[in-house]
Amino acid sequence: MPCFSRAALVLLTGLAPLPTLAKTSLPPLPAPTGEVVLTVSGALSQTNTPGGAAFDMDMLAALPARSFVTTTTWTDGEKLFSGVPLKTLLETVGASGSTLTATALNDYSVTIPLDSLSDDAPIVAYSIDGAPFPRRDKGPLWIVYPYDADPAYRSEAVYGYSIWQLSTLTLSN
Repeated sequence: MPCFSRAALVLLTGLAPLPTLAKTSLPPLPAPTGEVVLTVSGALSQTNTPGGAAFDMDMLAALPARSFVTTTTWTDGEKLFSGVPLKTLLETVGASGSTLTATALNDYSVTIPLDSLSDDAPIVAYSIDGAPFPRRDKGPLWIVYPYDADPAYRSEAVYGYSIWQLSTLTLSN
């Protein structure tokens, strides 16, 4: 089978390959042992369930974490949010595509362009002020940006991406 460069592939087919967030060599993704709080589906190179990747809270907490203090339009005063950077989570499952649909427990969903993600923001927060937060209080997972750190994080688009009660992530082109 011939080997083509990315440029040749685009010229021959007219299609650009999907961007990838995958690391070159990924360790196997373990199966969750607790309650599944997040499922990821779409173009993934690492799965632990048919057609996707399922995470329990311990699995998310085992990934590299980031914390920041910020105010939000939905909470009172400054809060300390901790969680896994969304980009890190997607790299863990070898994600590829151009958009990410984030869906909440109540089926509300938002579409986030993958090229809008940075290494540190947003995070999939699993704790506020050092404690997990329940479903009735926007939990157990919330996509959060460090809104106070940069005016770019205080836009209507970013506020729209800040989905709480997050339950699924779906990658697409």
